[in-house]
Amino acid sequence: MRFTAVACLLALGVAVAPASAQSASDSAGIMTTALDYIEGWYTGDADRMERALHPDLAKRIVWRQDGQEQLNSMTRRQLVQGTRMGAGTRTPERDRQMDVTILDIFRGAASVKVVAHQWIDYLHIAKYAGRWVIVNVLWELKES
Repeated sequence: MRFTAVACLLALGVAVAPASAQSASDSAGIMTTALDYIEGWYTGDADRMERALHPDLAKRIVWRQDGQEQLNSMTRRQLVQGTRMGAGTRTPERDRQMDVTILDIFRGAASVKVVAHQWIDYLHIAKYAGRWVIVNVLWELKES
């Protein structure tokens, strides 16, 4: 009798998560969304940035200054306007870091890490109206 690895683990009482039902197109859509966000920022392409973001996006950072902490937020509108004004284009091309890692996907939700030049973003991306969009971003500045 032949046992699969899953059957052996179940026989030992080990919980086994079912295989992911995500498709290659889901992974590609998530990656495209993350790249529209970070590449759009650096190139000043407001259309790409806008396409990547859910209308109710919240981008937040816990800002620490002089021993005080506060939660600072940015909206989709602010990010798109900043992109349109070319804020990201001020970063020299040689310094434009855009490392994107899909951390997890479950059904219509994904977590993605973006390592940029001066910060790290943790994106929550959701499948909304048939496409993947960023609904939340929690970010931190890198130590200089």
